[in-house]
Parts: sequence; C-alpha cells; structure tokens
Amino acid sequence: MEKKVLIITYYWPPSGGSGVQRWLKFVKYLPDFGWEPYVFTPENPSFAMKDESLLKDIPPEAEVIKFPIWEPYNAFSRISSAVGEKNSQASTAVAYGKDKSFFQKVATWIRGNLFIPDPRVFWVRPSVGFLNDFIRDNGISTIITTGPPHSVHLIGYRLKRKNPSLKWLADFRDPWSEWGFLDSLSVGKVARRVHRRLESKVLRSADTLITITPFYVRRFEALSGRNVRLLSNGFDHEDFETLRIQPTAKFIVRHVGIINEKCDPRPFMSAVGALVAEHLEFAKNVAVDFVGEVHPQFRAFVDASPLMSAFTTFTPAVPHSELIQMYGRSSLLLIVLTGYKDAEGYMPGKLFEYLATGLPVIGTGPENGDAAAVLNETGAGIMLDGNNREKLKATLLTFYQKWRSGALDATSKADLKYSRKEIAKRLTELL
Repeated sequence: MEKKVLIITYYWPPSGGSGVQRWLKFVKYLPDFGWEPYVFTPENPSFAMKDESLLKDIPPEAEVIKFPIWEPYNAFSRISSAVGEKNSQASTAVAYGKDKSFFQKVATWIRGNLFIPDPRVFWVRPSVGFLNDFIRDNGISTIITTGPPHSVHLIGYRLKRKNPSLKWLADFRDPWSEWGFLDSLSVGKVARRVHRRLESKVLRSADTLITITPFYVRRFEALSGRNVRLLSNGFDHEDFETLRIQPTAKFIVRHVGIINEKCDPRPFMSAVGALVAEHLEFAKNVAVDFVGEVHPQFRAFVDASPLMSAFTTFTPAVPHSELIQMYGRSSLLLIVLTGYKDAEGYMPGKLFEYLATGLPVIGTGPENGDAAAVLNETGAGIMLDGNNREKLKATLLTFYQKWRSGALDATSKADLKYSRKEIAKRLTELL
C-alpha cells in the first residue's frame, strides 16, 4: 500500500467502552480501501473499562505505536488513599457526585481549572517530539486526531505548525468548550477562556473538521466559521453475525452503557413503576436491566424503592462479544438522553448497535433531536419526552402487549449507511 495515515488516539484496545470503537472500526476497514493505518496511542493509559475481545478487530496491516504517558491520576489515587478516601480509583471519582468530600471538591477544581484541556496534556510535548521524526521517517503525509481527550488535538496542532504541508483531520466525538462535562468539573471563567482559545487554534488550523452528529456539525461550524463534515458512529455488521434473537420468558427492557451524573433514567423508571402499580400482569412480567457502570446516586434511587428494586437488575460491564448475546436476550432496548446538556445533538454509539439488532428501541430525550430523527428514519423505535409520564406509560404498555402476543419481533432493518464499513469508505473520500 502506498497511502498512509497516522491516527492519534488516547483510547485503544484493550480499553473498553464506546470511545475506543469509533477509530478501532475505522482502522479495521481502512485497508479495504487502500489505506495503510498507523495508530499512535499511550503505552500505559489510565482507563476504567477493559475489553480484551476488541483486540481481534485490529487488522494485521495496522502498525500500532505505543508511547509512554504520564497522568496525574496515579498521584491522585495515592493522595486520596493517604487521606482516607474510599474511592481512589478512576478519574470519575473526581468528576461525579454532588456529595463530594472536601478533598474531592479540591481535586475536581484542580482537574477542571489547572489541567487544560485535560489531564492528558502532559503527553503532548513528548508525543510531538517523537512523531515529528516518525512521520518524516515513514513518509506519512496525513494525520488524524480524535478527542476527547482534546489534548490529543494539540498534538496535531503542533505537528501541523512544524510541518505545514501535513494534511490534518481533527475528529470531535464530543464538544470541547461547549461540553457539558466541563460543568461537572467546576470549570471557572478563566479556564473556559483558555479552552476556547485552544479550541479556536485547532478549529482554524486543521485541514478538515469532523464530528458525529448534525447538531455538533452546526455548533462547530458556528465556532469555526468553516464547513464541518459529518461522520456518524455506526455498527459493525461482522459483530452481529453471531446474534441470535431468542424469545424471552419476561418482558426485558435493557439499557447498555454508562449511567453517569448527567444521564437521568429516573423519569423512565418512574413510568415503569407506575405501570407496575397499576397492572398486575405487567408487574409479573417486566424486568429492567442496566448493563455497565451505573452512577451510585441512581442506584441508590432504585434501591430505596422496594417496587423498583423488585423489577430492576444491574449487570456489570461485559466484553463486547458477550454483549452481542445479551442483545439477543432482550425484548426492548432503552436509550436515555434525558438530563444531558444539548441532548438534541447526542447520539451515543449504542444507538447504532441497537439498530443492528433489529429489536425495538424506546428512548427518553428530545423528540426532535438527532437520535429521534435516526429512530424515525429507520423505523427502529421512538424517542419520548421524559417528563411525559402518561405517554411513556402508554408506549411501554403497547410494546408490552405486542411482546405478550408474540408480535414484538426483531423486524426493523438497520440502514447500511450506518455500517462501520460504509462510514470508513466516506472517511477515505475525505482523506
């Protein structure tokens, strides 16, 4: 192969979760379109989720370069242990939770106001020093940076300044200066100005700007004054070759993915609880399962209700290969956008996997948002305002009655334009 591209990403297998899959799948399919991928990623990253099953998707044509990184999380863990903090593990311990200890409040402020744009910023300078020689020695003329963490984009910015002829594509999986996550970090006015200044440099300097939803396209175009390209997330058809939809003994509503502080499933759960109280048969048959990391406050909300805790289970995160089989043992798939800032522009990766199963989907969030548009376009399901309990109850009851009569089958067809391979083809057109 003659065409080479270097992808700079923090998340890479064996890291798990949705953040890793976007560029893992691009790298998987780039060789099919004549591109030889190089991947630059940390040798010793700090991440909470691990999924060894994703390693199988790395194609033999890809050269993965792992480079050491220093992050402050280890220091945070040592200090928090020394002062008697129980939760001293991952970065989420700093960011989430309203009942923080004094130490957590201080650590959160430091994280949000001193480590800009994020704690991976210490990786920028050494990475640029290494990559400047690497791209020259290997004849690489095109690079891609993907954030968050948005400090990865600063690597691209500095490489572009040193090599003006280098073609640079900057991919934004989340907003930057307008990211709701910054609110959780107590980011002050001075720090926000620094975020906007760094973001502006990247938006002006990259040759091509990419993001994942139509709403984010509009926001980044407003911030940059430039055209921004849409490359949505998607599903990998090969992942679903082993999927077998099985009849379920109960009406199983399953949510896959993280429930964090900003995600609010409580309106949905309250609607289910109301139906359970009103319909004896529904109460005997319904089960709601949350697969993945769940915020302690939401779990406490469920556990405090004998009614809700009776029909709710919490399943720890499972390898992606096992998750496919769990999809097959579901009746209805749940997506929760209620609570997110700019939820109308949020389309989590699991939405597209839901499409690939063919199972019906129910969501709570903006009824006119980007995720709702995809559900409407594909006929895969419905997005409802989380505050409209009566409509939620009526819709749930309709899905339940279809399941009870055997009519709730996996019948919808995932649109192939959302396949990872097709989206990789569109990426190569930008390259």
